[in-house]
Amino acid sequence: MHDMYEIIWTSMIAGLATTFGSLLVLLFGKPKERVLASLLAGAGGVMLAVVSVDLLPNAWKIGPPLQVVFGFALGLLFMYLAEIRLNVPNNTLPLSRRQRLKRTGLLVATGIALHDLPEGMAIAVSQEASPGLGLLIAFAITLHNLPEGMATTAPLKMAGIRWWKILLLNIGIAFFTPLGAMIGLLALEGVQNSLAFFLALAAGAMSFLVFAELIPLSRERHPHYALLGGTIGFIFFAVISMLHSS
Repeated sequence: MHDMYEIIWTSMIAGLATTFGSLLVLLFGKPKERVLASLLAGAGGVMLAVVSVDLLPNAWKIGPPLQVVFGFALGLLFMYLAEIRLNVPNNTLPLSRRQRLKRTGLLVATGIALHDLPEGMAIAVSQEASPGLGLLIAFAITLHNLPEGMATTAPLKMAGIRWWKILLLNIGIAFFTPLGAMIGLLALEGVQNSLAFFLALAAGAMSFLVFAELIPLSRERHPHYALLGGTIGFIFFAVISMLHSS
């Protein structure tokens, strides 16, 4: 097994991108829609390249096809169930604007924390599959976490929540990425010959994130910048990955 501390620190830096995104909003306010669209779609493009160029090919190379298919399907299912759980309608009395903004920010924060677990696992299992791949995936997740930190902070700031409480919340969220990495490492150590399964699991979770969240959210903000950001993100990571493997 590769250096556990290197994997944990790498995943911690990726997780802290959420806190950095939050800090940017607290200091300078919410960025323009085209900037958010480019960041979200760029992260989606990078993740799509991660799945199609590295995670799934490595999974097919290492393990039996049935293990890969099952892992990918389970990754999709996990994220789908998490999404349903977060989108349960609230049938209570009508909320004030401040309460709605606070609820939105907390729901987004919960969603990010849940998503960060499989992202941390993706860093760990990818590093085990190919030295250096975990670092590339951590870069993709960093791009993804920046606008997520902004998305958490903006409604909470508008709801009048104290800045230090928002910052502490985002610092707490950041720890879910290294937690996911630790779970990934423990799972790999505890279950023999499971690397292909966990690579496919990470691929399924990241695929759901791209197609169910990043692409739709970026297109809502600015479709042209979303297309540009997604294309640049995909090509950038594909080139980096090919250079890395050559």
